[in-house]
Amino acid sequence: MGDLALTYSNGSIDLDLGDGGTAIDNTLRTAAIISLFSDRRAEPDDPLPDSGDDRRGWWGDIYPEAEGDRIGSRLWLLAREKQMPQVLRRAETYARQALQWLIEDNVASAVTVTASFVQSGALSLHIRIATTYENAMALTVLVPAQGSELIDEAGGIILDESGAALLE
Repeated sequence: MGDLALTYSNGSIDLDLGDGGTAIDNTLRTAAIISLFSDRRAEPDDPLPDSGDDRRGWWGDIYPEAEGDRIGSRLWLLAREKQMPQVLRRAETYARQALQWLIEDNVASAVTVTASFVQSGALSLHIRIATTYENAMALTVLVPAQGSELIDEAGGIILDESGAALLE
């Protein structure tokens, strides 16, 4: 059973309406988009951007199906950070944490994340998901200083291990 398909277009994420109906995504693209681009609630000791007091998060995390389950990532906390090595380590940690449920729910056998600075004000996350049911998937995410965008040299497409597009 698949998820409702999400599509990335012109800097925003929306439902893919396909050919007049709602498209179904049988890959991990939608799961990865929701996991990485939904704002997870900040931990009590997380420094907040702009010294604000909004810890964000999804209200549904108050009543998780399984103890400790939370949706989204804390990548939003990096919005105003300087380009320093510890920021790369935090980005990798936040992305792995957001995708950890894939391993816990036996959807993936491993998730690896590598962060790098690709230009001034933006970091890139290369994410490889080794699934338990088919080829590994890779996703590259560009995280600019203001928000997150699903753009890269492959156009934000999830690729299989050989580099062939699984879903555009």
